[in-house]
Amino acid sequence: MIDNIKILDTEILSDNWYILKKITYEYVKKDGTRLTQSRESYDRGNGATILLYNKSQKTVILTRQFRLPTFVNGNESGMLIESCAGLLDKDNAEDCIRRETEEETGYKITDVQKIFEAYMSPGSVTEILYFFIAEYSKEMKVTDGGGLEEEEENIEVLELEIEEAMNMLKSGEIKDAKTIMLLQYIKLNNIL
Repeated sequence: MIDNIKILDTEILSDNWYILKKITYEYVKKDGTRLTQSRESYDRGNGATILLYNKSQKTVILTRQFRLPTFVNGNESGMLIESCAGLLDKDNAEDCIRRETEEETGYKITDVQKIFEAYMSPGSVTEILYFFIAEYSKEMKVTDGGGLEEEEENIEVLELEIEEAMNMLKSGEIKDAKTIMLLQYIKLNNIL
């Protein structure tokens, strides 16, 4: 398949926050005809996400924070309930998610389990997201969490019963794709 695609031109449209490129490429279709297309590709790096769960309490840890893109697309408050996540920033995925978990939730986790990886919006975003789960306990709580002040994060930590979280999924209170995937994974695999 790679022989059927040739990059003809790459133009950087923006490198303000992350990198937005306009890429012109030639693609050979199944019938042998050549097609030239231009598409924009947003490169924000790869990331990792995790769902913390407590088997005895039947609870999960989620976060709530303001997300501008959801606000401009109709989310009245702009607040989004999510699983803990972050960009790799040159770390491997497991080191990243351990760091992000402590920064955002205040839990210093020990054992993490990678469950899968996925492209989240492959039509326009290059990011691969690495998905993890981990058990937590009260003893692992080392800070209040909430994110890093120097990164201007303002994150609320939520501890929810798994059934409440699943109901929030049904009601539309949880609309974040990575969080939906992790909650469904926990339920489908009878972890909680």
